[in-house]
Amino acid sequence: MYPASAGLRVVSLARTLVAEQIEYRELLVQMVKRDLLIRYKQTVMGFGWAVFMPLVNTVIFSIVFTRVAHVDTGLPYPLYAYCGLLAWNFTASSLRFAVVSLTGNANLVTKIYFPREIFPFSAVLVALVDTAIGSSVLVALMIWYRVDVHWTVLALPVIVLAHVTLTSALALLLAVGHLFYRDVKYVFDIVLNVAMFVTSVVYPVDRIGGPIGRLLALNPVTIIIDAYRDVLLRGTLPPAAPFVAAGCFSAVLLLAAWIVFHRGELTFAENM
Repeated sequence: MYPASAGLRVVSLARTLVAEQIEYRELLVQMVKRDLLIRYKQTVMGFGWAVFMPLVNTVIFSIVFTRVAHVDTGLPYPLYAYCGLLAWNFTASSLRFAVVSLTGNANLVTKIYFPREIFPFSAVLVALVDTAIGSSVLVALMIWYRVDVHWTVLALPVIVLAHVTLTSALALLLAVGHLFYRDVKYVFDIVLNVAMFVTSVVYPVDRIGGPIGRLLALNPVTIIIDAYRDVLLRGTLPPAAPFVAAGCFSAVLLLAAWIVFHRGELTFAENM
């Protein structure tokens, strides 16, 4: 009886959390607009930065992995790299802004009641806008390299949903973690720099081989990034079992992170 009762309480809490987000959806939209304005205010390039950074990194890694250490990806390398970097930058940008989203809005957090998870969720949605803008270059590269659009592109919304779910879960954990322990931001910066090179962003991690390669292949971010390449560039669906596992893991992690975040809200003010 006890496990069933606990499960019902979790489901009830999840419904309450989602209902709050629906109720305050207009506030979330305003936060996203505000954050977009702040991020690009008084910049010469504006939204051009959403395209510029992954493009520059693509050029750099293309030189490294086609001229210095050749890597066979089965695709034109700039196309392979840009697709990976675009997806990775969505996660990295979301988390960079989410980690300080609570501490950077101390006045609002301590004075007005609303679901505080709006702040990390706003960081994720702003990064999603950047990614949508940056995808224009991916389309241009697909045209340049004559990569046809296949029916598998219909699976793209499912992949984006899994990606947003996983990123939102990490954003909640980092935001609440940094609020209670300021070291989180510094540890996160180190981990983020390392994480890109143990994820299938600019090279296929399965080329590593052995136990390490198999372990790295279990990374849900790698599975999601490879899924983008499958449906967009290769015209195939991602392997079902790994992708479903990554999607289920992302959903469970989001629920757990949301509950942890919600339970910590009562002490947010005293930790600002």
